[in-house]
Amino acid sequence: MFLSHYIDHTIKKIKSQAANMLTILNLGLGVASLTAIFQNELQLGLLLIFLAAFTDRFDGLVARKLNIESEFGKQLDSLCDLISFGVAPAFLMYESILHQLGAPSLFYIIIYIACGAIRLAKFNITENNGYFTGLPITVAGVILTLFTLGANVFPTHVFIYVTIGMALLMVGPFRVKKM
Repeated sequence: MFLSHYIDHTIKKIKSQAANMLTILNLGLGVASLTAIFQNELQLGLLLIFLAAFTDRFDGLVARKLNIESEFGKQLDSLCDLISFGVAPAFLMYESILHQLGAPSLFYIIIYIACGAIRLAKFNITENNGYFTGLPITVAGVILTLFTLGANVFPTHVFIYVTIGMALLMVGPFRVKKM
């Protein structure tokens, strides 16, 4: 009797935290990406950002399916997204391309990360009405990451425009329907 109650309680506890576990996996992949980027393993860093995007896609789905959405989960997701789709893609862009411009190019990635943080903070304090205001940070991070694949194709200034463009789109006033 005691064992079955304990197992039942444990299963309920795991179920209640399933979405948060995916969110923490997203964070782990973002941190692993940063580690790879700082060790100059840029392709691995890129792959880990895409894996983080994959897990980010499912944490909200799991929360809705299991009816376990919470304010805590929303905040946790935003904090993890800032690492995986703000900091990691920005440093991937810096290490793969923008470092050629020297220290002043840090300004562009700081602007990108700051706009991502602002976008997430605004998202966390607004009502969920079926729309995002501004480009979601996950989309911006994936686009920025994809552009690093063109390091040998485009001139360096294009990457400055893309980085600043993604930053401005994240804080833009337009609405995007949630999927």
